[in-house]
Amino acid sequence: MTYNVQVKVMPLKDLLDPQGKAVLGGLKNLGISAVGDVRIGRHITLQIEADTEAAARAIADEASKKLLANQVMEMYEIEMVG
Repeated sequence: MTYNVQVKVMPLKDLLDPQGKAVLGGLKNLGISAVGDVRIGRHITLQIEADTEAAARAIADEASKKLLANQVMEMYEIEMVG
């Protein structure tokens, strides 16, 4: 069976996010001052062939740990969709 899995990768909350700070500065320069903070991450969609949803989640978790997220600097969340 094919499972659609979304992986959201974000910088750890305690770490500086230079991309987010740059976007925040750009927003301020455009006169958009209501935004208090910006964090930039990645949204990854995987189609996984597996026998069960649990197996698909385990594959997504392994892929996230080994390739998709740098766990020293980033956290990830896995969501099954569809």
